[in-house]
Amino acid sequence: MIHLRYPQQLPPSLTETSSPALSIALTVLVALLALTGFGVYLAFGPPSKGLTDPFDDHED
Repeated sequence: MIHLRYPQQLPPSLTETSSPALSIALTVLVALLALTGFGVYLAFGPPSKGLTDPFDDHED
């Protein structure tokens, strides 16, 4: 039987951020990744079936 020992408390470096700038940078990074993922989903996923090509609509 394997017994795993967990520390009673997390190290202080994991429980508090060192600066507010790190929190802001991580928030911006997560927002950017979320918006990029949503854009890829709209462009190539099921919602893309309703998209039309404006250049095909105006043939000269």
